[in-house]
Amino acid sequence: MALESSRSAFERARRSVGGGVGSGLRAAMPPHPLFVREARGAYVWDLDGDRYVDYVMAWGPLVLGHGDPRVLSAVSEVATKMQVVGTGHPLEYLAAEAVLEAVPHGERLLWSNTGTEAVQVALRLARAATGRRRVLKFAKSYHGWHDTVYAGMSEDDCDRPATPGGAGQSASVLDDLVVARFNDVQLAERLLSEAVERDIAAVLVDPVMSNAGVEAPTPLFLSTLRTLCDRHGVVLVFDEVIAGFRIARGGAAEKYGVLPDLSVFGKAMAGGFTQSAVVGRADLIDQVTSGVVHAGTFNANPIALAAVTATMRVLADPAVYERLERTSSEFEALVGAVLGSSPDFGSFNRVGSLLQYVPAGGATGLHGTSGLWAVILEGMLRQGFLFMPSGKVFLSTAHTTADVEATAEALDRLLRTL
Repeated sequence: MALESSRSAFERARRSVGGGVGSGLRAAMPPHPLFVREARGAYVWDLDGDRYVDYVMAWGPLVLGHGDPRVLSAVSEVATKMQVVGTGHPLEYLAAEAVLEAVPHGERLLWSNTGTEAVQVALRLARAATGRRRVLKFAKSYHGWHDTVYAGMSEDDCDRPATPGGAGQSASVLDDLVVARFNDVQLAERLLSEAVERDIAAVLVDPVMSNAGVEAPTPLFLSTLRTLCDRHGVVLVFDEVIAGFRIARGGAAEKYGVLPDLSVFGKAMAGGFTQSAVVGRADLIDQVTSGVVHAGTFNANPIALAAVTATMRVLADPAVYERLERTSSEFEALVGAVLGSSPDFGSFNRVGSLLQYVPAGGATGLHGTSGLWAVILEGMLRQGFLFMPSGKVFLSTAHTTADVEATAEALDRLLRTL
């Protein structure tokens, strides 16, 4: 893979687009971002016409792969009738009914566009319901780029004043943040026992720590959070933007048997189109009729909701998750075995079709995993396999056993040269 056209495209993009990419982390791809002209199934083609097995899957949304015909058919039908209308339309409730049918605690929902927006809405609902202002989150977890929760990105930030996660953030809003440690039951118990004194309105947790090593919850962690939130009048919010509808049709509530008050969904819900939602208790959601402001010109966009409706219809078939699990298990076994040939090569963490490369004796990172993974990333790209700088791996129903076997063979060839 020469990647020459992508290099030229990146140089041109930097003259008009800040950083040369539409989303900042894409620039972390070595030797430079890949530019593609077509995507179908489990594959993308770059500007030179070279094909890659895609394990990025748009950073998570494409559970059904690129261009699933059932999703595209539904979208095409609606697109000829309306794009965005500024009024009510039947897909608002048809798509909502499809989502609520899947989610165990789903009584009502609010439509939004991105996960970042939806998290903000969920926290606003929690503050309005409790009359409190602060949010307890967990170190290293990512809940979007907005000022109020993009902090506490290190284990060193636990139970101490939060500091901004990046330049240009307002430090003043971080007084509203309390940072705990994922899977640390004792620390959560101590902090939440002081919920009234600390003015804690919500616990915001990614139940799988999707952006922090794909760390699964211990058996008691989520159930303890549920008990503590009930005891101390705190709203429990699951951020399932990445894990939701990927690890199970009903998300983390189905997989782990713990019902939050609210869940934030996005990515996989719309089969590649832009849509998110806050789902949960009716009394919390219905606060938008009595003073809580929730607005957005493109909320409930008909085209996106056509994609949601079609995607949720496909995901209602248990065979989808059986296939996802089978392919993901094959990836873990075959590609993981290549890494396992040396103690220096690292390993994978896996929860369903979400995997994370973990370096030997090292740590993963939201903005990129250094060391051997950087070598693997570029070496595999040049052999026709596209991975993410962070080391996350997303599988889809479009990936085949042959794709996985070819990936393992290519990685074996690469590692033998080191």
